[in-house]
Amino acid sequence: MDVTDSQPARPVSQKRVGAAIVMGTALEYFDFFLYSAMAALVIGPTFFPSSNSVASTIASLATFGVGYLARPFAGLIFGIIGDKFGRKTVLSWSLILMGVSSGLMGLIPSYATIGIAAPILLVLLRIVQGVGAGAEFSSAIAVSYEFAAPNKRGRLGSLPTLGVNLGVFAASLVVAGLALIGNDFFYSWGWRIPFVLSFALAGVGYLIRLKLPESPEFLELRPDQTRRTWFRVLADLFRSDWRGVLIVFIVYGGYALVATLWKTFALSYLTEFQGIGPSVSTFGVTLASLFAIFWTPICGRLCDAVPIRGVLAVGGLLVIAYSVPFFWLLDTKTPIWIWVALILGTGFLAPLLSVATSPFMARQFATNTRVTGIGVGKESSGALAAGLGPVIAIALVGSSASSSTLGVSMIFALGGALFVIAAWRGRSVAPSVSLSDSETPARTGTGN
Repeated sequence: MDVTDSQPARPVSQKRVGAAIVMGTALEYFDFFLYSAMAALVIGPTFFPSSNSVASTIASLATFGVGYLARPFAGLIFGIIGDKFGRKTVLSWSLILMGVSSGLMGLIPSYATIGIAAPILLVLLRIVQGVGAGAEFSSAIAVSYEFAAPNKRGRLGSLPTLGVNLGVFAASLVVAGLALIGNDFFYSWGWRIPFVLSFALAGVGYLIRLKLPESPEFLELRPDQTRRTWFRVLADLFRSDWRGVLIVFIVYGGYALVATLWKTFALSYLTEFQGIGPSVSTFGVTLASLFAIFWTPICGRLCDAVPIRGVLAVGGLLVIAYSVPFFWLLDTKTPIWIWVALILGTGFLAPLLSVATSPFMARQFATNTRVTGIGVGKESSGALAAGLGPVIAIALVGSSASSSTLGVSMIFALGGALFVIAAWRGRSVAPSVSLSDSETPARTGTGN
């Protein structure tokens, strides 16, 4: 039976799944952005002390990238788990991994106290945190896509992005508030408070996820589809949906590249090269995230009203057009213009692209390979783009005699171009089940 025939049971489930996705993702990305903000502000001098502040910042951003390098492994392993055992299992455990690793980060003594053991412990926990984040978003995208009616996949697909922005808003608000208390308090032990709070947030999120119903499309898979071996899941993915993996790699690579430059590199750039304190920069991210919270649902409706390919292509062109003006605004060193720059990037363009990207990625795959396909393509490109992007960007500016940002603007333009390429080559309809050599053709599903 086609999943679109099962509409009567969905309205009640959508309310619960909406709450579980938004609240769970918000709690998880509170932890994830918390580290990215602290990597730009305090992780360097605390765990990687150096007489050269730029070198210290590069080292801290490298540990930020380590978390992304762990995510392809998580995308593969937890993707297969999601396609074999269900999306709910993955979403529950991702919160535990993220929350516990983040909480322990707040308890690591500084380099001055325990020496080289401090950065080693930080890197290990950052890897676990990356595994948790890598497990989360692919299943959240799949669940939101599979619960939605074909004409509402933009709206329900906006929920993971809404959760991300709620988490970023809360984390940036906490960081900005702690920074306002005073630098002595913030840089000594105040920065540890939100990390330790993650223990409690993980417990709350886990309880929320326990009430999440399983995806109706997953429940309708035949028993032989869920009993496949791990190797068979991968074989089905690359036999039938290899093109989808490539498209997801391209489109999410573009998003990860520009989003982390706006959210992470910009904070480091303002601190190291413009002398702007954390209270100004993190408050700008707070304002941008607040704007995104209200803008994201509108983006979802937009993606239901017009072709998603068009949204991605136009969004990519806007990223290219904004690549140079973004730094014009930052270089004014004026708080209000810095905030405008961050709102336009993190608050306006990033949510638009993220909302459109979610259902676009989901429709590249059949139900029985969807989480694995999204996880492999998304986390692989995220590891390269988001993990290396901020480090390369800060190194480019630091190596320039005039601290030129032209090279970073070119990186932004590359990210925008990837959206245009993906929109041009991506497919709009995926089969309901990936075929094995011995199977008969599957019915065709409906894609947004």
